Amino acid sequence: MRWSSYAGADGVVRTAVWHADRLHPVPTGTSLVELLGDDGTRLREAAEAALREPGVDPATVTLLPPVPRPPSIRDFMAFEEHVVTASAAIGLQVDPLWYSQPVFYFTNPAALRGAHDPVAISPGSCAFDYELEVAAVIGREGSDLTPDAAAQHIAGYVLFCDWSARDLQGEEMKLNLGPAKGKDSASSCGPWMLTPDELPAAAEMTASVNGKPYSAGSLDALYWTFGEMIAYASRGTRVVPGDLIGSGTVGTGCILELSRVHGADAYPYLVPGDRVRLEVGGLGAIDAAVVEGAPVHPLRKEST
Repeated sequence: MRWSSYAGADGVVRTAVWHADRLHPVPTGTSLVELLGDDGTRLREAAEAALREPGVDPATVTLLPPVPRPPSIRDFMAFEEHVVTASAAIGLQVDPLWYSQPVFYFTNPAALRGAHDPVAISPGSCAFDYELEVAAVIGREGSDLTPDAAAQHIAGYVLFCDWSARDLQGEEMKLNLGPAKGKDSASSCGPWMLTPDELPAAAEMTASVNGKPYSAGSLDALYWTFGEMIAYASRGTRVVPGDLIGSGTVGTGCILELSRVHGADAYPYLVPGDRVRLEVGGLGAIDAAVVEGAPVHPLRKEST
């Protein structure tokens, strides 16, 4: 099943299941998170009820992130090729620790965008980048999970993009915290959540900029499984329905990697007017226009 959240012309946010090329809204107006929390029974029953309702043309509504405001977003680095190449791009070698435990950072749920929403460049950045990822949506609360148990807590998967200001990220991480403002302006996801039974294990992952092919990879190249990532995320704490668990970037899945291998002239960073299209088999596409960012306001007045 494919599930989306959308806003109609009246501004009301609705949850809907897809059938062919139509959206069928849940009659009760229940949010997607409210349909989670069990073994999938609520989703199945809601789908049965929704499919009895008339369908909506998706071209007449605004698609939102499937979970418009997740309780939390943890983004991992689980593809080895990306870790190796991206580390080399900033003059580092992969720490052997990466092979014995996964690593993640928390990003900003308030900055989440829909699959077709424009994305503004982070204020002050001249090295704006996309990152081609998949994220798992947590369906049931759990803590201190084993990897096998954690995999059973996944309600579905979404296409995910972690937009990154590489210059801001590099500067702030010299201070031994972060990434923060380097990744704080926007993340995109959607256009739908796909239930686990329908996601191809070797789903193809591709990206293009202004129609030019950039990235190509496969979901089965993950070094850390989603079960392992979620188990680690739940250690000593809890994951809750609606949490997003990002895979991190697939190999070749960002400009930082591509420019390292092929040169910055062949793969320049994003500028206003660029259009980025990210696709994953079964998960649809993010198709986003890059727009001008806000100006940088000084934090302190200059001395005279």
